[in-house]
Amino acid sequence: MKRSGQVRMRRVYDPPEEADGSRLLVDRIWPRGLSKEAAALDEWCKDVAPSTALRTWYGHDPARFEEFTRRYRAELEDPAHATALRHIEELARHGTVTLLTATRDRDISAAAVLREVLTRG
Repeated sequence: MKRSGQVRMRRVYDPPEEADGSRLLVDRIWPRGLSKEAAALDEWCKDVAPSTALRTWYGHDPARFEEFTRRYRAELEDPAHATALRHIEELARHGTVTLLTATRDRDISAAAVLREVLTRG
């Protein structure tokens, strides 16, 4: 993907930073205990999030991350996910985007997979 901006990843609970650019929540479920004002989102891109079935199966089990990554990448090719992904790609072409997730361990999150897809294909 050709882009001029950067794709960052942060927890939605972290305070916004000027370097965030477009702040996109990429979780399907709204983060517990967080007001819309505190989230300071530009968009809630829940259509790019893993399906409920995949998210439930995965359960953030590190032993399942590799298979989760494979299944999530496959989901990103279905029409609804692909449209949402193209929207984020377009935003990233024009500036920095920050993928926000409520997940504690960002390195084994859907946001980490999404960031890799957006930056490396």
